[in-house]
Amino acid sequence: MLFVRVVAPLTTALLLSGCVLGPDNSPPEIALPGKFAEAGKTSNGDVSQVAWWKAFNDSRLNGYMQQGVGQNLDVQQAAERINQAKAAVISAGAGGLPSLDLGASADRSGTKGIGDTADPVNGRPATNVSGQLSAAWFLDLFGLYKRSREAANANLDAAYASVDVARLSLLSQVASAYIDVRYYQERIAIANANLNSRRETLNLTKLQLDAGAASRLDVVQSEGLVNSTLAELPGLETQFRRAAHRIATLLGMPASSLVAELQRASHQPTARFNSSAGVPADLIRNRPDIRAAERQLAAAGAQIGVAEAQLYPAISLGGSITPSFTKTASGKTSLFSWSFGPQLSLPIFDGGALKANLSSRESEAREAYLAWKQTVLSAVEEVENALAAVNRDRRTVSALQATVKSYGEALQLATASYRDGASSLLDVLDAQRQVSTAQASLAQAVQQVAQDYVALNVAIGGGYGWGATAPAKAANTKLVLKD
Repeated sequence: MLFVRVVAPLTTALLLSGCVLGPDNSPPEIALPGKFAEAGKTSNGDVSQVAWWKAFNDSRLNGYMQQGVGQNLDVQQAAERINQAKAAVISAGAGGLPSLDLGASADRSGTKGIGDTADPVNGRPATNVSGQLSAAWFLDLFGLYKRSREAANANLDAAYASVDVARLSLLSQVASAYIDVRYYQERIAIANANLNSRRETLNLTKLQLDAGAASRLDVVQSEGLVNSTLAELPGLETQFRRAAHRIATLLGMPASSLVAELQRASHQPTARFNSSAGVPADLIRNRPDIRAAERQLAAAGAQIGVAEAQLYPAISLGGSITPSFTKTASGKTSLFSWSFGPQLSLPIFDGGALKANLSSRESEAREAYLAWKQTVLSAVEEVENALAAVNRDRRTVSALQATVKSYGEALQLATASYRDGASSLLDVLDAQRQVSTAQASLAQAVQQVAQDYVALNVAIGGGYGWGATAPAKAANTKLVLKD
């Protein structure tokens, strides 16, 4: 009775005070520049809904993007983790709610003697029926379950952000693989055109050999150039198929499903307009990986409160009602019992396990902060790298276009001069090599510019919300900007 008199007022006071241990969640801070090195100071706003790939003006690519958002297996797996996180929220809060259990049992028993020991009265069977209704309520005086729910809700937010990360990764991979498909298709077309040109040169050399105007060495050199071109084609075709297989897998289809469709000729993707990089502060809102890292940091901070609450006493209220009924040949017996009272659990000596657990949780929170900071800085680096590439690789394309034009004209002049007997076959073969190399370099430069465009839009966090049914949640982050 004395225990109840002491504990009851203490319990009431603690409940009213709402004591919750552990640090409250506060936005992490980081210093960022006011602008990117090669961009302006204008904010992009929310770019999650911007379908940046439509700048390529390629209906097939647009279809693959839309198809991938609905069928990609990585995105679907990430969505399933949302369901798991929702269940974890319910589970985390359930311990702080009252529980009620009902149990019942019934049995029939008796004894039977052998020979002279048999008792015709006491040996008759008896029926026993009993039940128990138990109730318990853990008093969350120090916020153990409150912090557990905070951690679970933060993990749920991180799961939502992870879906956006998966969608953004899907868009990046599909666009990159499609650009590769068209690049290798262009390279195959260039190789076939060069093969035809070199075969014509070989035929012309053979005619001149018959006329005595060329040597066997000239024929052998022409044949070597034809064969080297033939040797180049299988590797290009293999790379084309690999890129096509990659797209199909990303769309949740068997690898060879799209090969025939993608073999239809098409131009290399070239963006019709430029993307704005915005400012570094935009990344905090638009990059889902930063938002996921911030939510994981919040969950780690809440776990500190859970570990700290375990150092303090745990009080729970419980009770039970137990009716029982027994029927025998001599009569009926009924019993009814009940109990109610508090239960106190106080950790006194555990070998330092609870304090070690608290220290571990604090270290995990510091690690989560460092991971968040690294994610932010890596995002800034990705944008800076993409901007540097976008602003320079286009100049490479312009220079290579002029190079291809010049070498093409040189090849025409060398071929005409060789036909007239004014120059050697070596001049023609050299010109053909120069044209082939310049064309391949131009195709690769066009591919790189398209990849740069994709990399920039992915780096700023663009497009992952396109077609999504739920809006993205903003990260709880405080910025310190510097010019």
